[in-house]
Amino acid sequence: MGRNAIQFQKGLSLPDFLQLYGTETQCEDALAQVRWPEGFRCPRCDASVYGLVCDRRLKRYQCRQCGHQATVSAGTIMQASKLPLTIWFLAFYLIGQAKTSISSLQLSRQLGVAYNTAWMLHSKIRHAMSERDNCYVLQGKVQIDDAYFGGELMGGKAGRGSENKVPLVAAVSLNAEGHPIHAKISPVTGFTSEAIAVWAKEHLSSTCCVISDGLACFRSVVAVGCSHTAVVTGGRHHNALPEFRWINILLGNLKTSFSGTFHAFNFAKYAKRYLGSFCFLFNRRFKMSAMTERIANAVCKCKPCPERALRAAELCA
Repeated sequence: MGRNAIQFQKGLSLPDFLQLYGTETQCEDALAQVRWPEGFRCPRCDASVYGLVCDRRLKRYQCRQCGHQATVSAGTIMQASKLPLTIWFLAFYLIGQAKTSISSLQLSRQLGVAYNTAWMLHSKIRHAMSERDNCYVLQGKVQIDDAYFGGELMGGKAGRGSENKVPLVAAVSLNAEGHPIHAKISPVTGFTSEAIAVWAKEHLSSTCCVISDGLACFRSVVAVGCSHTAVVTGGRHHNALPEFRWINILLGNLKTSFSGTFHAFNFAKYAKRYLGSFCFLFNRRFKMSAMTERIANAVCKCKPCPERALRAAELCA
């Protein structure tokens, strides 16, 4: 049996990463290329003529037309961070190259920073990845399914009645050969027709051909123009359901990734951020060597988000 070409691709080795992003100057130049691929543009007036002020840690670009000063991190989620850019890029690398996921505790050990610093850094990167992935919608043939994630809180209810159990809708689009291309996994308010219609409007193209199990609420995807086929599973094992092969594999990988990495977190509060970052990595898995650059691009595209909003979680949703 041949190896899966995507799973066994080379990726970006640590020596190659250090050669590309091993110094502060290299990281700063890389961010400048991501932010201004055609040269500096003033965030205020969009002029391209500038001067450099180099008496600070990061170079300041001063617009010669309006006098506005900007750095490569200003206006992004990295704004006002005191961490070296090399630490940021090493975090991009560790998160992007991990086969499953990496916890904030492990990240703090790898980066050599305090746990609270690693948590904040990790949360900002996850938020940026989630926001970036939310810009895209699924197209073509799509398998969808329902699931519950999260565990019961100490002293709380067990099972699906748990206060930390979150209802999710998972979807994966397939190419012409029937292989998975992109995924969306999102929390919903419940498995009702209204909730699924709202989810479909946000995540599905009107040209999608959706296949689901017999859950009645999934029929509401037709409200956004999608065609829908329901397959009644009748309690059969997922191995006997080839129609849902890839969505079952996706959910299985998600459960394995989370249960093996995150042993205690408030899933009900942070579900969107964790699920969004998981899908970001899945949807860009075809070129692992470029994952660090892709995460840097997502971070540069994300607007500043203060700590109080990150900890509130729902304010960033």
